[in-house]
Amino acid sequence: MTDLLESINPATGDVLASFPAASPGEIESAIAGADAAQRAWRRTSFDERAAAMHRFAEHLRRRRDDFARLITLEMGKPISEALAEIEKCALTSDFYADRAEGFLRDEVIASNASRSLVAYEPLGVVLAIMPWNYPFWQVVRFAAPALMAGNGALLKHASNIPQCAIALGSAFEEAGFPAGLFRTLLLQGAAVEPVIRDHRVRAVTLTGSSEVGMHVAAVAGAALKKTVLELGGSDPFIVLADADVAAAAATAVRARNQNTGQSCIAAKRFLVAEAVADEFEERFARAVASLRVGDPLDPATQVGPLARADLREALERQVETSVRDGARVLAGGRRRPGPGWFYEPTVLAGVRDGMPVLAEETFGPVAAVRRVAEGEDAVAIANGSDYGLGASIWTRDVAAGEALARTVESGAVFVNGMVASDPRLPFGGVKRSGWGRELGPFGIREFTNVQTIWIGPEVAPAGPVAE
Repeated sequence: MTDLLESINPATGDVLASFPAASPGEIESAIAGADAAQRAWRRTSFDERAAAMHRFAEHLRRRRDDFARLITLEMGKPISEALAEIEKCALTSDFYADRAEGFLRDEVIASNASRSLVAYEPLGVVLAIMPWNYPFWQVVRFAAPALMAGNGALLKHASNIPQCAIALGSAFEEAGFPAGLFRTLLLQGAAVEPVIRDHRVRAVTLTGSSEVGMHVAAVAGAALKKTVLELGGSDPFIVLADADVAAAAATAVRARNQNTGQSCIAAKRFLVAEAVADEFEERFARAVASLRVGDPLDPATQVGPLARADLREALERQVETSVRDGARVLAGGRRRPGPGWFYEPTVLAGVRDGMPVLAEETFGPVAAVRRVAEGEDAVAIANGSDYGLGASIWTRDVAAGEALARTVESGAVFVNGMVASDPRLPFGGVKRSGWGRELGPFGIREFTNVQTIWIGPEVAPAGPVAE
């Protein structure tokens, strides 16, 4: 394994820059610095933390164009989406700056104490192992709540986006956070294991594949470290017979092809009632075929390149094997000729259980349409996956849609809408999609010590107590 982390433009294949991996001395300095900075930071007031977080949000907005261009050059995201990503980071930073104190306010609970309460105290230094697909957003959605809770942060970002990793580390310091409180470590994958084990690292959060999640959980578990894991997804998009098919198909295009289909919460399995399947497939395929693929720096581009060559190769294998097994290509179905790692937005119909595009997570602009009977059949197929991150249900009967949503094994279910993360709402999965939650009040409490404080003398119980 090379000790260099290369930044490669996926639209051209050109090497933009390369950086040496952190040395043992640099790793030690980062951990020690974060630990020392956090011990002082935990004693600051929420007002002091909020002031720094608001400055960070302002810094993101002030340099929005620069950061968005860096995202696009380094991982290929269409520039319009990169700009939106930076704004979402700023909004989330402001959200936690304004609400962290309320989310972490002491809760007084009646007991046999003269006074008893639950306090939410910081854990210490949190290590984040983050992916490349949302280079800024994935980091901010962990860092904003973690820092506002009084923690420190170490970032091990994906090795193919070192420039974004460095820019994030600089951005926190430039916004006025204490030196060392948020530190970036340029490391290849396995090199992060000693950092996980280090006694000064109190918790680990990871967004990535299920396989990597299992390995990190094993390493962290052996060291008794708290983890939050947001892992893979194969989100079902269920269209019932009474759905507004035009609206469902239009949303399906965005739900599958956002971020060039490289999203854990992108819709991937389209489970469509037989009665409306012909109409849905026609509308969906026509709209997907019209998507503009090209230079991700062009504001008109809707679909850019895949982030790495191996991702395109994996997608090709999944499509070719599924077609060989009987799936029909309604749109796309092949790589785009020329430089860069482009793959045409694709719709496959006639998909059956066991085909790779249905059984595996597809990470790119490929949609698999499977025809189903009504609600319960669709949910049974949806729940047959090992994943459980997000799901969509489309129906004109909203009450029935909500009832059906409660039977889906998924961290989030959107009725008549596209699955998306929102700082106000908890985000995370079940089964092979991970555990724990990010965002909302649940996300900020994940990396706190939920501490019971009991103050005597003992008094008569306030209510019945189980024997």
